[in-house]
Amino acid sequence: MNSRDEFVDTVRDKVYDKDTFTADDKMGDAKIDIKPYLEAINMGLEGLPDGVKVDRVQPNRDNCLSDESCVLWENGRMTQTMLLRLQHVECGEIEIQIELINAQGRRGGLYI
Repeated sequence: MNSRDEFVDTVRDKVYDKDTFTADDKMGDAKIDIKPYLEAINMGLEGLPDGVKVDRVQPNRDNCLSDESCVLWENGRMTQTMLLRLQHVECGEIEIQIELINAQGRRGGLYI
């Protein structure tokens, strides 16, 4: 979780397995570029109809995307679902969805 006041446009996600009797093993990591999502949020598009694709992000060398990712306005929320290739591992992917949350009363306010 990152406070929006401490602006970052890239988040690194580390993935581990869950072992019961031994230490968890690192399975890889992925770089998550949240800049397109934050730019869509800052457009102030709250009046859009459900299902509008606000932005499309293509896989490239600078991100870990396995496939196109869309920033989507649905049910009064802006979300982005991403399928990410894990780095520093032979193979593996994770699927994540990001959404800006207004966490009033928690240190800072807005979180991804």
